[in-house]
Amino acid sequence: MSQRIDRHPVLGSIGDRKQLPFYYNGSVYTAYEGETIAGALLAAGVRTLRVHEEKGTPRGIYCNIGHCYECRVHVDGVPTVRACMTLVQEGMQVNAGSVLPTPLKKGGRGA
Repeated sequence: MSQRIDRHPVLGSIGDRKQLPFYYNGSVYTAYEGETIAGALLAAGVRTLRVHEEKGTPRGIYCNIGHCYECRVHVDGVPTVRACMTLVQEGMQVNAGSVLPTPLKKGGRGA
């Protein structure tokens, strides 16, 4: 079920825009031309975009204006891309960030 706003009094209707298929964690999603990764995933009901690198706790869209970096994802193999600032491209491969080894910290997941 889409949670996307189809008609907006200022932005108009999205029905006139081209649909762009893209992938998130291997599943196909649909965005509209001019839509960010975060916006498309939010409209599809996806709330968790990555997990904290050390703790593994879920992270998602927080500020949605590029200040907080909570929405970092991997895009076509490039890590730490801000989903709220990146427009979807057709066929784009997006993957969530994952827990990273932390060998230098005592008690960390990698220790």
